[in-house]
Amino acid sequence: MTTGETPHAAPLDLPPEAPLSGPPTLRPRPAGRQGRIPTRRPDVDVVVDCAVYVDGRRQEAVAPEDALAMAEERGGFVWLGLFAPTEEELGAIGERYDLHPLAVEDAVYAHQRPKLERYDDALFMVLKTATYVEHEELTATSEVVDTGEVMVFLGERYVITVRHGEHNPLADLRQRLQEQRDLLCLGSSAVLYAVADLVVDTFVEVAGAVEEDVDELEASVFSPDRTDDIGRLYQLKRELMALRRAVSPLEVPLQKLAERPIDVVPDAIRSYFRDVMDHAIRVRDQVNGLDELLTSILQASLARTSMADNEDMRKISAYAGIIAVPTAIAGIYGMNFEHMPELDTRWGYPLVWLVIITACVLLYRGFKRNGWL
Repeated sequence: MTTGETPHAAPLDLPPEAPLSGPPTLRPRPAGRQGRIPTRRPDVDVVVDCAVYVDGRRQEAVAPEDALAMAEERGGFVWLGLFAPTEEELGAIGERYDLHPLAVEDAVYAHQRPKLERYDDALFMVLKTATYVEHEELTATSEVVDTGEVMVFLGERYVITVRHGEHNPLADLRQRLQEQRDLLCLGSSAVLYAVADLVVDTFVEVAGAVEEDVDELEASVFSPDRTDDIGRLYQLKRELMALRRAVSPLEVPLQKLAERPIDVVPDAIRSYFRDVMDHAIRVRDQVNGLDELLTSILQASLARTSMADNEDMRKISAYAGIIAVPTAIAGIYGMNFEHMPELDTRWGYPLVWLVIITACVLLYRGFKRNGWL
């Protein structure tokens, strides 16, 4: 079946064996735009898990194409988990669940800003995930923070999670959530809360790990040893910026979920989103504080480097001044004039050495006393 031949009004009648095609309304991406991250491996299925939940209990296994009908029939909701779907794969699912084409487009192409959008009676939320990259030693090229994305489509009878990035899998989250039947009884919005809570909790862990790196660099900058930490400081500041871009924009979407009346988000779960928002604000403040601290440490490192350079210049100037004394005396007495009275003096040579040594010692003591040497 080619694109455009599938009727948009009756996507649920698609036979399971029919090839799925994307909606023709997707706009072409601008040239040079970054693509999805990462490309799914050939051995990984796009559908990670699919289940119908009724009264907080997971029902028997069901095919993805039949899940929505079962959920509507039994008064439950579908949780469909996807990993890095292609445009055709998510487009076909979008037709089946009546997802907005613009939201489908954003879910296919990654590098989205955290946001919450409302399309009629459905929600679309983008969350950026983060993980801390372990390293033996922080260098000027170390990767510290790795980011991915999770998109969530939320309707009354469905919740679809689309994950980009190898980290932050949702399988463990699904297992833990299935053990909390009272939370799942609140509907599909409970899954959105659980995903947002997991993402923010991960931010807390990443921020704590980055803080240890900041403490290490701070100790190195202010240590008695002379070190060059500017490259490492700048790299860590860049990595922290990636975490900041994931955390800072999340406050507004969470505030909307916690305070504004939304049909698919019952009042009973708003307090849960308010708790997640509080955690997100604390992480945002922590990340901003780390960024300001890194800026201060970077300025201190630059100032220390400048002071060290000035100290080196003072030492060079001091030794140059000391060496100038014998150089000047030797230059004067090396002019080879015939009538130089000091040349015939018996004690002229030792006297010149005495003058040179005395002048050099006095200059050395003076520079040493003034901190130049």
